Amino acid sequence: MMKDGFVFVVGGARSGKSTFAEQLGRRWTGPVTFVATAEAFDSDMANRIEMHQASRPNNWSTLENPLHPAEAVKSIPKNHFVIIDCLTVWVGNMMHRGATEAQILVNAQDLVEVLVNHGSPSVVVSNEVGLGVHPETSLGREYRDTLGRVNSLVAYRAHRTLFMSSGQAFLLQDPMSLV
Repeated sequence: MMKDGFVFVVGGARSGKSTFAEQLGRRWTGPVTFVATAEAFDSDMANRIEMHQASRPNNWSTLENPLHPAEAVKSIPKNHFVIIDCLTVWVGNMMHRGATEAQILVNAQDLVEVLVNHGSPSVVVSNEVGLGVHPETSLGREYRDTLGRVNSLVAYRAHRTLFMSSGQAFLLQDPMSLV
């Protein structure tokens, strides 16, 4: 099983990120707390949230915190396995409420510090949005760039970073360690 610290799982939509995070939680022999960042802005999102909730074991705790996942993690006992799903939605929530990239990066750094010091294993999920079509709008480009910077910041401090594709994972490494 995982050591203390956190694993960062990044990949495209429907790549298996959330399923893998839940599998890690199911392997944990102690309590699990799921930190959810999604908000039901429309019926489609409400249905997606319901499906995610139904897939989790009933004995897991869930904290709904669309804006402050670091605060949520601070409230979780040290013996809990923590799943944060996902940074993609969290960054969108912050931007929707007018947060600047600088503010989002400060909040991401706070989250990383909380996770590093939490004391039990955690997994953080995010999408890689930089592999697709160049966004047509300036807001789309700003979102892609901000999420990319958040993902890089989180990956740098993670115990392990995995890239998911088709339900399979690639271990990502610091490029300087490869040369």
